Amino acid sequence: MGQHHDHAGHDHAGHDHTDMDFAEMLPLLVREAELYTPSYREAAAWLREQQPEPGLIVDAGSGPGVISGLLAATFPGARVVAVDGAGPLLEEARARADRLGYGDRFSTLESELADGLGELEYPADLLWASRSLHHVGDQRAALAGFARGLAPGGTLALLEGGLPTRFLPRDIGIGRPGLQARIDAVHEEWFTRMRASLPGAAAEIEDWPALLASAGLRHTGTRTFLADLPAPLSDEARAFVVTSLTRRREGLAEGLDPDDLATLDRLLDPDDKASVHHRPDVFVLTAHTVYTATRTD
Repeated sequence: MGQHHDHAGHDHAGHDHTDMDFAEMLPLLVREAELYTPSYREAAAWLREQQPEPGLIVDAGSGPGVISGLLAATFPGARVVAVDGAGPLLEEARARADRLGYGDRFSTLESELADGLGELEYPADLLWASRSLHHVGDQRAALAGFARGLAPGGTLALLEGGLPTRFLPRDIGIGRPGLQARIDAVHEEWFTRMRASLPGAAAEIEDWPALLASAGLRHTGTRTFLADLPAPLSDEARAFVVTSLTRRREGLAEGLDPDDLATLDRLLDPDDKASVHHRPDVFVLTAHTVYTATRTD
C-alpha cells in the first residue's frame, strides 16, 4: 500500500474536521499517539541529527499535541507551535503542555492546513507534518505553503506512507483467513473516494521526495520506524485495537462481504472468547515512514 492511513474515519490528527465528534475522538487520538511514542521518539532523535538546535518547531496537524510534547522534550531549547483546524484538540494540546511542564514555550494556531501557515509569527526551523498532508485536496500547494513557512536551512519532516497496521494473525480460527488484508483493500477504495471528495482535490503520484522537490525543497533523507507491540498486549493497547476495529466496522461496512462483517462482529463481541477483548494473539505492528527536506534558499 502506498499510504499508511490506518483508520476508517481517520483516527489521527491534521484532517478535515467538518464531520468529527472530538469528544468521542480525543481519547483514541491520544491513546494512538502515546502507544506509538517509541517510534516517534526514534524519529525525533533522527531529526535532531539533521537539525540539532531549532529555535521554532511547528507541528502541522498536531491534533491533541502528543507529538508536540515529544518534540518539546527532544528539543528543550525550542519553542513549539501546534497548528490544527480543530479548536477542541488544540485546547487539549495546551492543557497537556501545562501539565507536562513545557507550557511556557508552547502555543497553538487554529488553521486548516489547506489555508497554509501564513499566520506564524516566525518561520519554522523544523516543521513536522504527521499523516496530515493527505487530508488536503491539493497536496502540492500545501507543500509549497510548508516550504514558505520554513526558515532558510529549515527542515520539513513529512510522515506519510509506511505500512498499514496489523492486529491479528492471518488465520485467526474464525472466518476466512486474511481478514485484515481484505479490510485494507476496502479501506484503500474508501481512501481514494475520500481524497477525491476533498476541496480542490488533485491526484498526485505518491512520490514524496519528488513532491518535496516540486515545492523547492531538497530531499535529505527517508527512514521508516517500526511500531511493534507484540502479544500479549497491555490493557491500553488492547483497548486501542478494539476501538480501531470498531471504527473500521462502522466506516467500511458497505464494502465488506457479509462473512467478514460477521467475523468482525465476533471479534468485537466482549462476550465471545474469540474476540479481541480476550484472545491472546492480538498485537499491534505498523511502520511509519518519514521524509525530510530542507529549504536551501
